Amino acid sequence: MTAAMLAERLEVSERTIYRDIADLQSTGVPIDGEAGIGYIMRSGFDLPPLMFTREEIVALVTGARMVRAWGGSAMMEAAEEALVKIETVLPEKERDRVGGTKIFVPEMGLADQTRNVIDRCEAAIEARHILSFDYHDQEGSATTRTVQPLGLWFWGKTWTLVAWCELRDDFRMFRLDRIEQLAETGQAYTHTPERSLAEILRQIEAKYGIQ
Repeated sequence: MTAAMLAERLEVSERTIYRDIADLQSTGVPIDGEAGIGYIMRSGFDLPPLMFTREEIVALVTGARMVRAWGGSAMMEAAEEALVKIETVLPEKERDRVGGTKIFVPEMGLADQTRNVIDRCEAAIEARHILSFDYHDQEGSATTRTVQPLGLWFWGKTWTLVAWCELRDDFRMFRLDRIEQLAETGQAYTHTPERSLAEILRQIEAKYGIQ
């Protein structure tokens, strides 16, 4: 990578990059290259092992197992990778705690279709893409909704999409297992404070007194 590329990514001057690269090289970091050409860091240079307490290991492993059991397909793969990485960076004497954590989450009950909806909603939230879908409420009534997706909430076996609903002109929550024919509209929405996740959280806190 050139100093110009690094400077743009880090939002500093090229002179700062030159200085910091020189400092890193002087401490033994295996960076090759020079000003005007570019830099590369040789493989094999790793961060020192992360140090977790027993409680932190249990929390991380339990969280990864929960995501693996009840998350989207992409989340499942990420949880698996996270467990591998956690175990890899731990000192050898601590690695047994990963597999030895006696807290389990049965991997059952979440349909593949719902996992797919989780992934697609999460991607739309990140990209601020407007979604449309058919929705069946608890009485079985069907409507077609166009929404600005804001967040995903997990209630224990049930996921809901928090969104601004253009049909109701208000915030709404939609159970993912009742969503059908999910599609991107090809349109993006612009963040506005009155239609934001922060605003619906404020309204919930004001109404119910919870955070």
